[in-house]
Amino acid sequence: MLKKILIANRGEIAVRIARALHDLGCASVAVFAQDDAGALHTQLADHAVALQATGPAAYLDGAALIVAARAQGCDAVHPGYGFLSESAAFAQACTDAGLTFIGPTPEQLALFGDKARARALAAECGVPLMPGLNHATTLPEAEAFFAEQMAQGAGGIVIKAVAGGGGRGMRVVERAEDVAPLWQRCTSEAQAAFGEGGVYVERLMPRARHIELQVLGDGAQVVSLGVRECTLQRRFQKLVEIAPSPTLAAGLRARIEQAALAMARRAGYRGLGTFEFLVDEGSADLPFVFIEANPRLQVEHTITEEVTGVDLVQAQIALAAGRRLRDIGLDPAAPPPVLGFAIQWRINAETLDAQGNATPGSGTLRRFDLPAGPGVRVDTHGAAGATPSPHYDTLLAKLIVHTRSPRFADALRRSQRALAECRIEGVATNLALLQALAARPEMESQQVHTRWLESVLPALLDASKNIAASAYPSSANGQKGSNFSMPAPEGAVLSPMPARLVQLSVAEGDVVAAGAELAVLEAMKMEHVLLAPHAGRVGALLAVAGGYVVQGQPLLVLEAVDDAADVGVQGSAAHDADHIRADLQRVIDRHAFTLDAARPEAIAKRHAQGGRTARENIADLCDDGSFIEYGALAIARSEERRVGKECLR
Repeated sequence: MLKKILIANRGEIAVRIARALHDLGCASVAVFAQDDAGALHTQLADHAVALQATGPAAYLDGAALIVAARAQGCDAVHPGYGFLSESAAFAQACTDAGLTFIGPTPEQLALFGDKARARALAAECGVPLMPGLNHATTLPEAEAFFAEQMAQGAGGIVIKAVAGGGGRGMRVVERAEDVAPLWQRCTSEAQAAFGEGGVYVERLMPRARHIELQVLGDGAQVVSLGVRECTLQRRFQKLVEIAPSPTLAAGLRARIEQAALAMARRAGYRGLGTFEFLVDEGSADLPFVFIEANPRLQVEHTITEEVTGVDLVQAQIALAAGRRLRDIGLDPAAPPPVLGFAIQWRINAETLDAQGNATPGSGTLRRFDLPAGPGVRVDTHGAAGATPSPHYDTLLAKLIVHTRSPRFADALRRSQRALAECRIEGVATNLALLQALAARPEMESQQVHTRWLESVLPALLDASKNIAASAYPSSANGQKGSNFSMPAPEGAVLSPMPARLVQLSVAEGDVVAAGAELAVLEAMKMEHVLLAPHAGRVGALLAVAGGYVVQGQPLLVLEAVDDAADVGVQGSAAHDADHIRADLQRVIDRHAFTLDAARPEAIAKRHAQGGRTARENIADLCDDGSFIEYGALAIARSEERRVGKECLR
């Protein structure tokens, strides 16, 4: 058995793993970023090691994590979920350092981490797939695929990150003019979240349900631990999960289970894995399709634990230590029975608007009272007096409600009681929204689909306001708070949330129309476009791209423009596909330094020697416009010898 394990994660999942290790009698080592000092997981672990970085970058530094593990005498690393949990390179680095990586093999992580390769495996196993392109897709390919699908009567397409998950780098496209901007947004999000900007496309299933199957493998055999219903989502991010599905037909459930097991067996799967499917029981031709596999512990593993009685974290650790399924009491031929229903409600430090846009909450938790009683479990890293960092996912707590009753309505009723017992003050949350959702008649009947929540969101928000008003009296001025204490200059455009400023899309002096893009913010691992509230001329830029901003912080000054002609010109430019924005022109100018035309003397010398440039050779080999060149803007570390524009050349 493993004796000492480093937990390469934070938040509630690090707390969950620390408790599992304690129960196994295994020593634990926590790590923490500078902004996580004093966090609950550091208090529960036997030892805690500070990382020399702030924010997600600290937990993404695999080399630093391995150094910490070896320095503490660990023999294994548990990655949790997110961060490096699906990194084949990190898993291999752990193995090379003599550490056991608690998860699938590096080869399996590489296979399932590449969504295109996972789709190819599904095809080999005869598992149905949604029509799509099984490779990283260029923008012209995405546009052509959209046109083809619309011609066949589809409702649209979905752009997805090749290496992604959790709704990041993922968008629905229903109009041709949206393909390009959403493709660009997805590639940017994917690059930021996963270090890989590739995306692929597939047909949209507009009224789908999201069903996933939990498997556990020891490299030789795999066992099914039942299905979960994950249909209740907002913008492809799960909000409520249920085990098992209350309405999935038994025959279809069996087909989905066999599809997942076939793929897991073909891969020789080891560890925990979740195989995800979209379901349309009304379709005779395509009642279910495979979408992706997540080779790691899932956020919603909790509800499977409640209905099967299997501690998935402890099972994961035992298998990583070399034990077999039968050694831990699991028989692939006779999986544990599923008893009753369990529901997980994700309590997030965020609020939603009627369009489904999420605004992260910020501040200090003045009150953090969570429910208890029979069938109620809470996994959280929150505590009264804590100030959640704005640099991470907004998940505050997972409320898990379980009943052994065969009636789903009983689990829902218990959920309503547990949600009503929650009292959270000091940070804005979605608690009232969850209470409103639990009261909807569609929740009991489960007549829902993955886009249903968006369709009823305005009504839910109205109901949640009434719930919040009765539970928490509003402040005197009724306004959203700001965490920025300095007075804002006249005409300032403020950050609507704590976030990282990805880019400023305008320059000083630009005249923009109402609704034009001003900046791009990144919060909750998603990118949010900040639009101009009115027509105006950009004055001072008050923030720097790449830095973090707080809610209410001025980003720029937008002076109202009285000259209608100026606004009209800019407004026309904003809708002109040939218009080149100032930031794009700067990129074009920078690229010009790298082209052959910028070094005529060197080219002439090569021609005089009978040689050709690489670009000339490629031009003869490839169709015009079909070859894309990357890396031209990379700059060598030459600051010691050259500075400024010299480096650009």
